[in-house]
Amino acid sequence: MSYPAPRYRGRNGEVSASVRPDDTKPDLTYAAGTAVHYLATGATTNGQFGLYRWEMGPNPGGPDPHFHRSISESFYVLNGTVAIYDGREWVDAEPGDWVHVPEGGIHGFKNNSGAPASMLLHFAPGAPREGYFEGLPALGDMTDEERAAFFVEHDTFWL
Repeated sequence: MSYPAPRYRGRNGEVSASVRPDDTKPDLTYAAGTAVHYLATGATTNGQFGLYRWEMGPNPGGPDPHFHRSISESFYVLNGTVAIYDGREWVDAEPGDWVHVPEGGIHGFKNNSGAPASMLLHFAPGAPREGYFEGLPALGDMTDEERAAFFVEHDTFWL
């Protein structure tokens, strides 16, 4: 494996870093209380990756086993305990644990602990996951056909 072709062609570098303070309000909060922070989106990383902080309350919740065809997904637990399905079994991941799921890998996650938990979700390449996250609350208002199209559009295939 080698480095990819250069994307920056300048000689002296540029001022282009972005900073998001920890106390920035979440970009999305679900009715059940889960807060999602869009740390880096595909749009802000030139499609290279997406990084989101997922803060779950004590109530059980999270996606059942599924897979993606075009993106990999990784989980890094920050606080609490998150059950992560690794394609074979549910594993209780704790702070500092990291799980990587390549394209096509079956996975899911749930907070079944009864206590708050948080983690980083990383997608590569940087697909527009924000539309998926923001569309989830409307699933109950969709027809079966609309729901199926939504999942295909957002590269999510349920088992």
